[in-house]
Amino acid sequence: MIELLSPAGSPESVIAAVQNGADAVYMGMEDFNARRGAKNFTNEEFLKAVRYCHIRGCKVYVTLNTLVSDREMEGAVNAARIASQAGADGIIIQDLGLVKAIRKSLPDIPLHASTQMSIHNLAGVEAAAEMGLTRAVLARELSLEQIRFISKNASIETEVFVHGALCFCHSGQCYMSSLIGRRSGNRGMCAQPCRMQYSLGGRMDDYPLSLKDNCLVDRLSELEEAGVACIKIEGRMKRPEYSAIVTGIYSKALKEHRQPTPEEMEMLEKVFSRQGFTQGYFDGDKQDMFGVRGEPDKDSDKIFAAARKAYADGELRRVPVHFYTVAEKGERIKAIAFDNDGNKAVAYGPVPEKARRQGLTEAYLTEQMFKTGGTPYNCVENKAKAEPGLFLPAAEINELRRKLVSEISERRAVAPIRGNYRMPPMPANVPAISDPAVIFQVRTEEQLTPELAALKPDYIYVPAMVMAEHFELIRPFVDNGTRPVAVLPRVITDNQANEVFSALQKLFDYGVNEALVGNLGHAFMVTAAGMKLRGDFGLNSFNSWSLETLKEAGFMSATASFELRLSQIKSMAKPLDTEMIVYGRLPLMVSDQCIMHHSAGRCTCQTPGQLSDRMGNIFPVVKEFGCRNVIYNAHKLYLVDKKEDLYSAGLWGLRLLFTTESPRECVEVAKGYMGLSDYKPNVLTRGLYYRGVD
Repeated sequence: MIELLSPAGSPESVIAAVQNGADAVYMGMEDFNARRGAKNFTNEEFLKAVRYCHIRGCKVYVTLNTLVSDREMEGAVNAARIASQAGADGIIIQDLGLVKAIRKSLPDIPLHASTQMSIHNLAGVEAAAEMGLTRAVLARELSLEQIRFISKNASIETEVFVHGALCFCHSGQCYMSSLIGRRSGNRGMCAQPCRMQYSLGGRMDDYPLSLKDNCLVDRLSELEEAGVACIKIEGRMKRPEYSAIVTGIYSKALKEHRQPTPEEMEMLEKVFSRQGFTQGYFDGDKQDMFGVRGEPDKDSDKIFAAARKAYADGELRRVPVHFYTVAEKGERIKAIAFDNDGNKAVAYGPVPEKARRQGLTEAYLTEQMFKTGGTPYNCVENKAKAEPGLFLPAAEINELRRKLVSEISERRAVAPIRGNYRMPPMPANVPAISDPAVIFQVRTEEQLTPELAALKPDYIYVPAMVMAEHFELIRPFVDNGTRPVAVLPRVITDNQANEVFSALQKLFDYGVNEALVGNLGHAFMVTAAGMKLRGDFGLNSFNSWSLETLKEAGFMSATASFELRLSQIKSMAKPLDTEMIVYGRLPLMVSDQCIMHHSAGRCTCQTPGQLSDRMGNIFPVVKEFGCRNVIYNAHKLYLVDKKEDLYSAGLWGLRLLFTTESPRECVEVAKGYMGLSDYKPNVLTRGLYYRGVD
């Protein structure tokens, strides 16, 4: 049966989820998880939670799904070590470097690819499998058809979110919170700027980035048929009663193979919704997915109180066990218990006395041993053997049952024996050349001018689809000795892969043999087209181990995350060529939603849109491959006066990222970086290179 995975943001939430039928819970430890604002667990609380869950037949997954710096790596691996030794059933993880470090240190604990890895196609799942992960949490933007294709063909398990908040941006690709307020979603501190008001050219009274919550409780049979191994409820930041209610409704729908009742649907809306629910991504219909949180329902307090009373008052979760009791003359009374998982316990009581009146009977022994109320067990089979003429007080039999229950609990709580090795050493550093390569990246064909080509950059990065359609514009660059690199979109679903692959094949025939990749799931099509791999910022290379992982995966180069401080980039070991974005509007979000269509009511793909916040900042919105939107920062990154810092950071390349600039501005900015002019754009920022993120 498909696994139901519920959120546990606190010790009480563990009880709430388990008692309401969760097959597994996921929880965070310390500061290495994507919900650092949740209560999370101390080591002692975590050990108690694992024990509590395993006794009751519930699995425990630990979220270590944030980006980890070099200084934090040892602490993150130690957190994983504690989880492994405690018997956690898996670790949910985002950081490529942390995957490598944990796999080397703790080879036996299962690792799951977090949704923060942005896995949205079959190749992404297979890339996770090659790294040793056993499950992939798929992107929330996928349709049932896409989920089915991946799950039916994947070599590892797939997991799908079925209830709770939807991010406007693809998970793991949102930098809005960090670039605006230094609170990184990739570091578990998202400030949820997508829930704020913005203007799309009208009044400041709209919420164009706030999506309704997902709810697929009536589609569970379709997911099971699609081959999904696990369905997941979002909500570690929500109160325990929320987890209890939502888990209970989904659990009953799953186990009873039925649709939710109207009353259950009404309860789901009352406990939390944003103007109702949506199944837009699941059905492939992205209209009417927007909503905001209103005032709490007036009945919600009563609903929460009833839910709390139900899970706090007793054991709703009962594990089936089998008992067998033997009372023989001259021997201590003995009882055996075993469960359906192969655990066995034996307990002994005193030697029975000679009966003066009514002695022990098999019926009496089974009746007493059946009394497992108030424990996590339900006695489904109970046999006894008693020689005639023996006697024991009822208190002794009850104590025998108590010892038996305690012993079977100890057996169920035993953690598996797993390998536990030292953390791998820091990767070897390959010294960079003293004069970094100059890299220009453009977004449109209009920016590919002869004037820009005349500046003779070392590399020109161009969107693959633009390059394939307008290759004649690349020739002046090639003639001047510039090497062209095809840039893949950050999101390519399986039904879009052939179109991109055809463009790569065409470019390879033109002599282009390198491609810039921002997602591991896209590497396969690049190598299949005969091209070499370069890593883009979407891979979130945040530490030395992640760079080494990319090198081992066949990448020629990588891009340091722009959420790092420059000092961190400088101190990173660089086992392969490493570049850094030093100019341009940094991307805040990539979304399957079309803000421009939502604003104008029609497609205006050729004209960038604008999103304004309450401070008057204007964020350009442009079309991305597949009719997606990319929101760019209001301020342009500018570091031309920081060349000394840049040149001492051990970098292979410095990239100028041109997005909404006019062709002339591209040339002027490039000249400024190359020391050929003193041009300086307006509205500038240093990004996060000198501030860092929380």
